[in-house]
Amino acid sequence: MQRLSGKLVLSAATLAVALTGCANMSDTQRTTGMGAGIGALGGAAIGAATGNSRTAATGAALGAGVGALGGYLWSQRMEAQKRQMEQATQGTGIAVSQTANNELKLAIPSDAGFDTGRANIRPTLAGVLDQFATGLRNNPNAEVRIIGHTDNTGTDAINDPLSVQRAASTRDYLTSRGVPAQAIQIDGRGSREPIAANTTDAGRAQNRRVEIYVGERAPGRG
Repeated sequence: MQRLSGKLVLSAATLAVALTGCANMSDTQRTTGMGAGIGALGGAAIGAATGNSRTAATGAALGAGVGALGGYLWSQRMEAQKRQMEQATQGTGIAVSQTANNELKLAIPSDAGFDTGRANIRPTLAGVLDQFATGLRNNPNAEVRIIGHTDNTGTDAINDPLSVQRAASTRDYLTSRGVPAQAIQIDGRGSREPIAANTTDAGRAQNRRVEIYVGERAPGRG
């Protein structure tokens, strides 16, 4: 069993090196390949630890698939930041989760972050972002995406720039707290990506939101 799991780990490592070493591969392909290899290593290690060679083989295959999703690593640093943000957001209405792509996601409802029709950061959100910035400053390999959304009240001429302005305000607050500006990308989707029906007040409230995604790349990748 130990011999088999050792072969699986060696094969996973070999796969990662092969996938990331081809000269004609794009950065994305290399990072994805590395994610697959790391995932396979983790999956095989879990199986080996349980003393089950079949589990090791299955774990290696599943781990490779998860690792290849986008090349992001779910490190101890990411897990620690997730726990920190879960505590920091208690009672605020801000949801914290880990995505299938190994990104940390903060879903910020508009009433927790902004006044109606405005892009100024409210005190509730400011307190959360203060702690969030601390984790980002301690992670030099973090990539941040901030996306603003609105409900369908009003026209695109109003909603589109408002969604961008809210994302920009969030970015600017983080950079004012020492997060590198080059690590952050922003976008505004207006009302084009609702997560609830816009036919009710409750649905529109869910659609008015800002989403922050944080992914950690392997050092030297991305």
